[in-house]
Amino acid sequence: MVGLIGKKIGMTRIFDENGKHVVVTVIEAGPCYVTQIKTNEIDGYSAVQLGFRDKKEKRATGPEIGHTRKANLKPFYVLKEFRDFDHSENFKSGDRLDVSLFSPGERVNIASKSKGRGFQGVVKRHGFKGGPVTHGQSDRLRAPGSIGQSSYPSRVMKGTRMGGRMGNDRVTVKNLRVVRVYPDQNIILIRGAVPGSMNSTVEIRK
Repeated sequence: MVGLIGKKIGMTRIFDENGKHVVVTVIEAGPCYVTQIKTNEIDGYSAVQLGFRDKKEKRATGPEIGHTRKANLKPFYVLKEFRDFDHSENFKSGDRLDVSLFSPGERVNIASKSKGRGFQGVVKRHGFKGGPVTHGQSDRLRAPGSIGQSSYPSRVMKGTRMGGRMGNDRVTVKNLRVVRVYPDQNIILIRGAVPGSMNSTVEIRK
């Protein structure tokens, strides 16, 4: 399998065999269940759909219940596809996948939603330095300054950097190293930082 769905627990540090501390992110990876196999003949592409974190049926919708019932599974909070997977014929609906797919020293790519920062100005969002402190100004410290031209083209150009919503975007960090794997606890330790806040959903791909 090419990857798993997990939940970011937080960050901590461990000590390696040489006594040096290593900053790691703790992720609860799986167990995930195969809810659907997609093939080129039927769906136009090959993929394996995984479900993560059981949902009570009273909180699930009718389509969610019916979709997972085909695989004799309960509804899930998270459903994600791992596309362009050429070995999907090796799996069947209902299969259980856990963190034992990974081994220490392996390199992985991790994708998640970054932390949402809400509406931010240009200083925080784009790194502008703001206006001068002196020369008679009183309210231009964090202002963007001029955003357009007067006579031509008499409009604000597309792509002009201004204030707006910041964060809450899909971010992928590549080439992170797996430090330790605890199959009995469904825990994997990844060296370094991983996008997202605590308890956010992450995708771990080989």
